[in-house]
Amino acid sequence: MNQINRIQEHFDEAAQLLETVKRDGVLMQRIEEGGQAMIGALANKGKIISCGNGGSMSDAMHFAEELSGRYRENRPGLAAISCSDPSHLTCVGNDYGFERVFSRFVEALGQPGDILLAISTSGNSQNIILAAKAAKSAGMKVVGLTGRGGGDLAPLCDVVVSIPWEGYADRVQELHIKVIHAWIDQIEQAQ
Repeated sequence: MNQINRIQEHFDEAAQLLETVKRDGVLMQRIEEGGQAMIGALANKGKIISCGNGGSMSDAMHFAEELSGRYRENRPGLAAISCSDPSHLTCVGNDYGFERVFSRFVEALGQPGDILLAISTSGNSQNIILAAKAAKSAGMKVVGLTGRGGGDLAPLCDVVVSIPWEGYADRVQELHIKVIHAWIDQIEQAQ
């Protein structure tokens, strides 16, 4: 197979998954519910804490900066922060283990009425699961952004948005950023 065909296959596969997600009414409802939960938290002076590993951490950071900064419209900054500070991650990873890097952050900054946006393509990342448990203990809601049915994270979530894909994680991540942008737009429009 030549490289142009392989590249085309990437776009074809992504387009097929995008179409599947777009036509899934239940999934669209869950996305809307996740956005409404975040809108409610912000309206009640709460904040959104986001976390994820690898590319999902990049998504968590992007989500938070678009809210605290700007997406499409000029508006006041919104209370969103990602758990991505290198000194926190290495301190907690060294002292408590990598499994606790996000839960310690939630324990330190999470308050009742806040939301945790927990991003995991598999739904089975132990450090994300422990963060969700810490959020529930703190009186927070949890919105999960996952793939593969939500994994062990799903039962810990108030709202779970799981991309229906069993293949490689890159396709799930591609749809995660679309969901994230839809949420940011939904939140911004509510201001």
